[in-house]
Amino acid sequence: MKKKILACLLILFPIFSLGIAKADTVKSKYIIASDSSFAPFVFQNSSNEYTGIDMDLIKAIAKDQGFEIEITNPGFDAAISAVQAGQADGIIAGMSVTDARKATFDFSDSYYTANTILGVKESSTIASYEDLKDKTVGVKNGTASQTFLTENQSKYGYKIKTFADGASMYDSLNTGAIDAVMDDEPVLKYSISQGQKLKTPIAGTPIGETAFAVKKGSNPELIQMFNKGLANLKANGEFQKILDKYLASGETTASTSTVDETTIWGLLQNNYKQLLSGLGITLALALISFAIAIVIGIIFGMFSVSPYKSLRVISEIFVDVIRGIPLMILAAFIFWGIPNFIESITGQQSPINDFVAGTIALSLNAAAYIAEIVRGGIQAVPVGQMEASRSLGISYGKTMRKIILPQATKLMLPNFVNQFVIALKDTTIVSAIGLVELFQTGKIIIARNYQSFKMYAILAIFYLVIITLLTRLAKRLEKRIR
Repeated sequence: MKKKILACLLILFPIFSLGIAKADTVKSKYIIASDSSFAPFVFQNSSNEYTGIDMDLIKAIAKDQGFEIEITNPGFDAAISAVQAGQADGIIAGMSVTDARKATFDFSDSYYTANTILGVKESSTIASYEDLKDKTVGVKNGTASQTFLTENQSKYGYKIKTFADGASMYDSLNTGAIDAVMDDEPVLKYSISQGQKLKTPIAGTPIGETAFAVKKGSNPELIQMFNKGLANLKANGEFQKILDKYLASGETTASTSTVDETTIWGLLQNNYKQLLSGLGITLALALISFAIAIVIGIIFGMFSVSPYKSLRVISEIFVDVIRGIPLMILAAFIFWGIPNFIESITGQQSPINDFVAGTIALSLNAAAYIAEIVRGGIQAVPVGQMEASRSLGISYGKTMRKIILPQATKLMLPNFVNQFVIALKDTTIVSAIGLVELFQTGKIIIARNYQSFKMYAILAIFYLVIITLLTRLAKRLEKRIR
């Protein structure tokens, strides 16, 4: 009898220990990066809160394993780069496990088996992969669906067009710019549940496992805790509840709001707080970066007309380098490149805040153009005035302050106003590093409800009103100074 009891205990012990298995934490808080629009894995609901399978899962695992997390949602590409640059400790974003990614990331146990599936318009005659010959198929960059399309392109003869986000991809399909899209099956079916008039003529194809990831060789305890937490959630049934919540009957719970988001008024009514928050970040970016750019630009502008050749050369190099680098690449280099470079030298991760990185990029970009405005303004003042002043024994510095700059400033002001407007528009570009300013806010909303035309119209009005008001204010200031 005792032997039977002992045998039962030995059988039950692994199950019991599984339910209480925990790993040791190393940090007080872990930063987890995720996508901003990948429903039903990650998306914003009508209350502007990030939800979905991945969000519920990582929160449940953190609670089960007793560690604290901070979740950021910069978008898939930005989330991957954030983990590589040390801005985040891990990524959960419906991320498929591939051999290429294994070289860069350490993966957890799989929590979902992904299928890729083809989507076409309801009126399309495409019924098989053979029908795609000479047609264009859209796919999101860096996904397993893209790998599948690339591997089979020569076989079926289609063209591939990549997109940074799902909303742009589905918009292109609706407008006829592409003939089909390929996406994860639950994601595509979610878009149909949100009103996209699409169909799936071909059965889904397994493309691999979906897992949580960390930078290779970093935070091994985070992978351990994820695996143990996932096992516990599967054992107690909570994991299945999370899946059923978003995947049961092919439906998702994206919105519980009664507000009709198919109208412009409905979009504003349900998202005005989010839009105003994005607008605040946009204005802060523009004002702070432009103020810094004015200082830097004036310094290098003065260098460019200096009697010392070394200063003129320094100014020329600064202007040529900064103007020769696209703003998006400059922002990416500052946000991801510099931290990676520092880590390769020191072995220490030195992440840069996205707002700070965006401000630096915008400041340097605007400063290069302001430097040229300053140079042009000074050189527009007749050179005889400088010569006459110097012939009277007045120093170069005093001539510049008292005679040249007052006249040049009046010539520069209109260009300063134009440059500020450009700087305000350029804030949309830094959304590429995951900063949720006004434009990125609109894209996140579109990813939830697919109301792209109306939302972009709202964003256009926002920018038009703000830029018009600021331009009028700047012109009034210009008149006063004149």
